[in-house]
Amino acid sequence: MIFKVYYQDTMEEYPIRERTKSLFLEADSVRDVRQKLVDHGYNIEYIQQMDEIHLAYEQQSADFELESL
Repeated sequence: MIFKVYYQDTMEEYPIRERTKSLFLEADSVRDVRQKLVDHGYNIEYIQQMDEIHLAYEQQSADFELESL
């Protein structure tokens, strides 16, 4: 499954929409996503499981990149 993760760069940073970043990650579950990102120190706001329609839309963006951790 592909997940979209909304995050801030550090745990000390407050979630502000304009500073929120996102990445795409392949994992088995939301728990698996969190385990893969635990060492990065991100302040994770939300993890969204991508369905086929949303994934196809995101793949059209030049910024789409599937992270491999």
